[in-house]
Amino acid sequence: METKQPQTSPAQTRENIMGTMEINPLLVKLSVPMMISMLVQALYNVVDSVFVSHVSESALTAVSLAFSLQNVMIAVGVGTGVGVNAMLSKSLGEKNQSRANATAKNGIFLSLCSFVVFLVIGLTCMKPYFYAQTSDAAIAQQGIQYLSVCCIFSLGLFTQTMGEKLLAATGRTYLSMISQLVGAVVNIILDPIFIFGYCGEALSGTTGAAVATVIGQFCGAGMTLFFNLNRNPDIQIGFKGFRPSAKAIGRIYTVGLPSIAMQCVGSLMTFGMNLILMSFSATAVAVFGVYFKLQSFVFMPIFGLNNGMVPIISYNYGARRPDRVKKTIMLAVCYAECIMLIGFCIFQFAPDKVLGIFAASDAMLDIGIPAMRIICLHFLLAGASIVLSSVFQALGNGVFSLIVSVCRQLFVLLPAAWLLAQTGNVNNVWWAFLIAEIVSVLLSLGFYARINKNIIAPMYSPAE
Repeated sequence: METKQPQTSPAQTRENIMGTMEINPLLVKLSVPMMISMLVQALYNVVDSVFVSHVSESALTAVSLAFSLQNVMIAVGVGTGVGVNAMLSKSLGEKNQSRANATAKNGIFLSLCSFVVFLVIGLTCMKPYFYAQTSDAAIAQQGIQYLSVCCIFSLGLFTQTMGEKLLAATGRTYLSMISQLVGAVVNIILDPIFIFGYCGEALSGTTGAAVATVIGQFCGAGMTLFFNLNRNPDIQIGFKGFRPSAKAIGRIYTVGLPSIAMQCVGSLMTFGMNLILMSFSATAVAVFGVYFKLQSFVFMPIFGLNNGMVPIISYNYGARRPDRVKKTIMLAVCYAECIMLIGFCIFQFAPDKVLGIFAASDAMLDIGIPAMRIICLHFLLAGASIVLSSVFQALGNGVFSLIVSVCRQLFVLLPAAWLLAQTGNVNNVWWAFLIAEIVSVLLSLGFYARINKNIIAPMYSPAE
């Protein structure tokens, strides 16, 4: 007589991976696709600047000045997704399928609301934003053209970001990677076609760069929608009779708002640094913009590592398995520091080569080479801080991440940069990054000691 095998629910299937698989291969399995995805995301940030730099240095400066607001847009999308990721994974760990579904649906609703907000910003705020940073009409106009398109057509960005977080939260990071790759490849192919005027002068230059970016984002968004509807059985997404849930939105933003605020603090820091550096020259601003694009190739893989780490920690936190939580944190810190060491070596020993990608002039090299060598010193400390920031979010204490970020970028980095700028030597400004990172590491370690005492240690049984 044939024995009928019992059917397993999606949450029980996940138990075989998130709850029992050895941590090191599990972290690698979930993180590597996300790291590749984040490197692809870095391409989004860099490709536009690389091609635009061949148009003119003023176009490169315009795209650099656009980055602050563009980063706010990304912060809202990613931060909301971080909240959805953590809450959805925790719900699955608790075997609460209805809460997991509600989290996913409300996350999608929030991504649409985010798009509406930035549509309005794109239609109303571009001129005051750019003229607050520069009086050069040519730079401002090119920036307005670029950022208006990115904001008005940001639906693709928000849809893609949320779709990727849903896939990551359920352990399907390889599908998220495919979505990112599709979007990036489309962007890379279209960038030179639009930027260099092959589709007409109206769609050339910075406008063309923006058009290529949003088309790539819409392609990536289409892939995430397909994968979540057809290849993600852990969540059931249906909007018949849907009403936004204040409870679900509250749970999402309990974790997500600190993440959004933390990245927006980065935008304020970038805006402030642009103002400080503009007092030296527009070339100094361009160098800072290039640094931010290049450092994303170092930091983005760690963000990908964190995206693989967060659902593991959140799941095992929900399942009350502290040994797996702590081992995940330890391994993530080790991997992050290795990545940072590689980045340090590249920036320290080959700054002229990486700046050459952006058609750097002699004046840009004179400022950029010492800048890269000084700034990269903080890489050696930053890996641990970045991982611990996501650990705080995964364990429901995102406010700790926010405090560290605000102290680092607003209370330490900007004041230090301003004071160092008073020496009249732009090279001294870059030391502010190392000073700020030392403060960040000390704060992160202090908060982790508190998390360990109040959250992780109490999960152990008296016998353990």
